[in-house]
Parts: sequence; structure tokens; C-alpha cells
Amino acid sequence: MAVILKTPGEIDAMKEAGQLSARVLREVGAHCKPGVSTLELDDLAETFIREHGGIPAFKGYGGFPGSICASINDQIVHGIPSKKAVLRKGDVISIDTGAIVDGWVGDNAWTFAVGAVSDEVKDLLKTGEKCMWTGIETARAGNRMGDLGHAIQSVAEVAGYGVVREYVGHGIGRDMHEEPNVPNFGHRHLGIKLEVGMVLAIEPMITAGTHRTRQMPDGWLVCTRDGKPAVHFEKTVAITEDGPVLLTVEPDRVRPV
Repeated sequence: MAVILKTPGEIDAMKEAGQLSARVLREVGAHCKPGVSTLELDDLAETFIREHGGIPAFKGYGGFPGSICASINDQIVHGIPSKKAVLRKGDVISIDTGAIVDGWVGDNAWTFAVGAVSDEVKDLLKTGEKCMWTGIETARAGNRMGDLGHAIQSVAEVAGYGVVREYVGHGIGRDMHEEPNVPNFGHRHLGIKLEVGMVLAIEPMITAGTHRTRQMPDGWLVCTRDGKPAVHFEKTVAITEDGPVLLTVEPDRVRPV
């Protein structure tokens, strides 16, 4: 499948879905408190998206039952919301969600601390976010996909953390997942050339220990193999002649969470 380049007008059209996705992510993040279940967060997200004119992008996608992915501590991605999964002080939770508006998809994720967390976890959160911003800064026409992945990998590994290999970012547009894949690791000067008109979901998944993962029996949830925590940060980004442009961002906020 070929990469679908977007026109400037299409990129502008994608901003509405991106802005709603950013708003719901911030809203859910504000409710990540001890005693709250991930099903409550899911209900909040779906209601918010629909009340603001969107459709939950995740609900029913490939059979996924939730409007968010809610992944706690050693859970990396694709956690199914549940009333049994109740947040506790000291947890971290990765919330991944998105919205469809006028047929366009916005996709974003953030890892939130639940109350006070350890200094080690604070550093993991800080590094994971830095990985994302570094990848976004590298998403410029003329660079190679390997440059983007290498930039993310370097930040993580210099800090002593692992970079998940089995799950990567992706192109996005009218479909949630389009070409190309966007790995969070790689070699400089290799891979496809980044072009104006590409829209990418850049989403580092960084682990406190090994980068190796294990798929859980429900067929969705992915955890770290060693049981150590993981973080996940994601933005939808358009490559333009003027550089990378964030689409999953609220109009009055540079860094939305």
C-alpha cells in the first residue's frame, strides 16, 4: 500500500479531528486519580467525543471494545477499559485515544502519573516525552525514516531505557493506520524519505527495563516482559514545507498536556 500524501487543504481539515482528540485526552488525563476505574475514563471519553461532534476512533476498530486504550504500569499499549482496573496512587497510566471528524482521524496518547510517583518513574515519564518531541522535531522533509527512529532511540537508550520494537507509529488520514510504519528505532540515513504531505502518528513506547514484550491472552493488551513500567506518548504530525505541524493540539496550547 502506498503512502497517501495530504494536500495543505486536507491537512487543515485534519486539524478539527486532531483538536478534539487533544481535548478528550486532556479531559481524561484530568480524571486519572486514585479510585477511578479505566471503564469510568472510557465512558468519559466516549461521551466527550460524541457531545463535541466526533466519533470515537477506537471503538469497534478491529473489534476493540473501548473508546480509549488504558494501560497501567507495566502495560504498554492496548489495555481494554474495565471496571476492575482501578487506579492507585503511584501508578502511571497510558491513555491512547482519538476522534473522527468529517471522516478524518486524530490519534494521540499520553502517560499520566496518578498522584505522587517515584523519582525513577518521573525520570521515565520525562524521557518518554522527550523522545516524542525529539521524533517530532526530526519529522522534516528530506530526512529518512531511520533518522526519526534513530533520534528517538538515542534519547531513550542514553538514559538507560528500552524502546519497544514490535509496535510502532504509523501514517494516518481517513484511516487510523496508513502507510508508512514509523519505528521508534533505526539507523540514520536509511528508510523511506520523509515528504511534504505525510501525516504521521509518532508514538514512542519506552520501557524502564527490557524492550521485550508479551502479548496477553485477551489478544489486545501488551505488557513488558520483565514487569517494569512503560510509558507511551503520541501526537499526530503533518510534514509541511515549513516543518512539522502538530495536529493533535488545542488551538491555544503549544504542548497540550
